Amino acid sequence: MPVVRPTPGRLAPHLSILDGYMLRQLLLALVATTGALVTLIWLTQSLHFVSLVVGRGLSLRVFLELTSLLVPSFVAVILPITTFVVVQFIYQRLGTDRELTVMQAAGLSPALMARPGLMCAAIATTVCLVLNVWIVPVSYHAFRQYEFQIRNRMAAFLIQDGVFTQVSDNMTVYIRTRDKDGTLHGIMVEDDRTPGAEATILAEEGNLVIINDQPRVVLFNGSRQEIDSHTGRLNVLTFTRNTIDLSSPHTAHTRLPDANELSIAQLLHPDMHQYSPRDESKMFIEAWRRLSTPFCAFSFAMIGLVGAMGGGSHSRQASILRPVLAILAVVAVQALTLLVQNLASRNLQLMPLMWVCTIGPGIVCAVILFWPELRSEREARRLSDGARP
Repeated sequence: MPVVRPTPGRLAPHLSILDGYMLRQLLLALVATTGALVTLIWLTQSLHFVSLVVGRGLSLRVFLELTSLLVPSFVAVILPITTFVVVQFIYQRLGTDRELTVMQAAGLSPALMARPGLMCAAIATTVCLVLNVWIVPVSYHAFRQYEFQIRNRMAAFLIQDGVFTQVSDNMTVYIRTRDKDGTLHGIMVEDDRTPGAEATILAEEGNLVIINDQPRVVLFNGSRQEIDSHTGRLNVLTFTRNTIDLSSPHTAHTRLPDANELSIAQLLHPDMHQYSPRDESKMFIEAWRRLSTPFCAFSFAMIGLVGAMGGGSHSRQASILRPVLAILAVVAVQALTLLVQNLASRNLQLMPLMWVCTIGPGIVCAVILFWPELRSEREARRLSDGARP
């Protein structure tokens, strides 16, 4: 293992070979662990959209494009937890292999040994902050827009030949064949959008068109069959040309974005002409949540450092008590953070507690880990000053 000479200060001005060795292990483990967990979460969450894609007759490419837009939000949620796991595991392994003991014998202070873990925590915190402030709102907005288009527009143009395609919850379309120029033949439309006036529409041919950004089908030489709800008689209306709107009349043509899609500036200064007054507090909480939760990565990393380095015992027979307590501490901090966010949504005066829950544990762990060293240096300085003539 590379030998590091003792440094007079607590922190050296440049990274040493030992820092690079430890930081490389931390970052590689962080990328691998985060990638594996995000992939697992993506697979489980993607099952919710299988019915949407299969029911609309969409391709695998559309499914991958739609679900991949959720990946940044998965990373933002899982990264603080994986930071704790990686810091705890790497430092625990270094202690078990006596590498921390060698570092300590070589004259490295706890601050120098913890510096790679702090750098890893700083990188994870920065990545989470960038994700929460910029990337996640943009990607989630694109996801909602894409989903809206699939539900209300795109499915109409992906109608397959010889298949009953459910364009919306109350409309089904069937076509027998489709020409290369887009002309449809043998069209049947089951229109149940108006309760009590369900109709079956048949046409020899037709074309799909866009009018006012909405999908419509122009039918030629057909009939509309409808049963009168009062008399029970079948009414048949023939036509040479008819246009049917394939979107639901109960679905808004424009979608109002929710709080997860808005930027920080829009959340802190919402347009109250579009939202109700009770939504204003939710937007404030969402803004402060995005700004505060990235610092959980710092606090979780500090808990992992205390769990692996606290007590000064790095032998193979080291007690498992500290790692278990570190895990319980992370669970408690995460539960307390969620509780405070829920309470702050009801009382905005509790919003500062969100910062206390995310940064406070990290500061407390830093004091536990570094205070003995600071105190010993202060006493040594005081003794040296007193010994001077």
